[in-house]
Amino acid sequence: MRKKIELLAPAGSIEKMKYAFAYGADAVYFGVPDFSLRARVNKFSERDILEAVEYAHKLKKKIYVTLNIYAHNQHLERVEKHLKFLKNIKIDGIIASDPGIINLIKKYLPRVDIHLSTQANATNFEAVKFWKDLGVKRIILAREVTLKEIEEISKKVKGIELEYFVHGAMCMSYSGRCILSKWMNGKSANLGDCTQPCRWAYHETCNMKHETKKIKIKDEKERFEMNIEEDQHGTYFFNSYDMNLISHLEELAKAGISSMKIEGRAKSVYYVAVVTRAYRKVIDAIVETRHASSVRKIILEQKKELDNLVHRGYSTGFLLGQEPAHNFEGKIQKGNWEFVGEVMGVNAGTGLKPVRTNIVKVHNALLKKDKIEAITPEKNIALKIKEIFDDQKKEISQAHGGHEKLYYFEFDKVLPVGSLIRKINLRTTK
Repeated sequence: MRKKIELLAPAGSIEKMKYAFAYGADAVYFGVPDFSLRARVNKFSERDILEAVEYAHKLKKKIYVTLNIYAHNQHLERVEKHLKFLKNIKIDGIIASDPGIINLIKKYLPRVDIHLSTQANATNFEAVKFWKDLGVKRIILAREVTLKEIEEISKKVKGIELEYFVHGAMCMSYSGRCILSKWMNGKSANLGDCTQPCRWAYHETCNMKHETKKIKIKDEKERFEMNIEEDQHGTYFFNSYDMNLISHLEELAKAGISSMKIEGRAKSVYYVAVVTRAYRKVIDAIVETRHASSVRKIILEQKKELDNLVHRGYSTGFLLGQEPAHNFEGKIQKGNWEFVGEVMGVNAGTGLKPVRTNIVKVHNALLKKDKIEAITPEKNIALKIKEIFDDQKKEISQAHGGHEKLYYFEFDKVLPVGSLIRKINLRTTK
């Protein structure tokens, strides 16, 4: 298969954007907090957008700005001001869902590609035709669209790009159009401030002891029954598994998807790097038309890498025409490795030794005795810690995160800048 397939990664900050590109993304998406459905855990400002566009275009990569809230009258003045700012920057596309905002984009940025957000719930070819006629260049299909439906949409509507989420958190509501957060916590998901009540644990409002209680729930006409278990930790009514379609990328490409999208602007640099690298390796194998057995081997290798991330369990979502299972137990899979640090540079020596050391930003506790390995864009590298020095270049036995100070590590190999370090973690669930 020689068809161009774009790998689109999330960028919740400039740092995450740089990791996304280094680990294989063709493009990234982000937006400022007010308009991008990420009001929290979002470090992008208009100044950052200027820096991001310059950085990406030097690499011949693309930038898509998210402006996909469902706006009320009170938002429109600020939206117009933001669009006037974007007018003077060479961004590669704007992701939007609100028809009013789309009208404003066409007014202020008539030459910029418009990508229809998954929030707009495009689930059929007539809807895709409708948006195409309004000037939309790309449709980010609803997560509820199946593989068979993607193929039919692609055949029925020519001349439009189709994008699909392939990895990341799933929403229990219809393509994220949820009112739970607004109803329960006063913060609207449709304005980018979702507090994720679907992820909360719930329990009976009585004293719970340590026994597990099995509960059956039926609707009033006894048409539907659901089994729920509740223990001292509560129960999870709405919790979804995470999406993982790494085994189905070739099918998606053949069905007509030209951009594979990863969810996770609020996730860590480690998540962005590992997931982007995994999908990059599989996409490259598919595009290069490697032998099927070779592709399967790469898929299996990268599935193991994805399993090493913290996740809620994986699902293929709606892609194969089935209703996704829900994670009623609320278990979080830990994987066998824990992210502990970023390699920020290489130092000629510590002052104590004339050897090259790596400058490391530590995120979690890291001890000399820990079993560790490095993640690079190309491969994993087994490592041993020989010495650790603090920011004053004094020898120490362990390093800890939670502050801005950097450490100097003498490994048995000198690592390139941008490598990520992880240590073995045998706790797999909680």
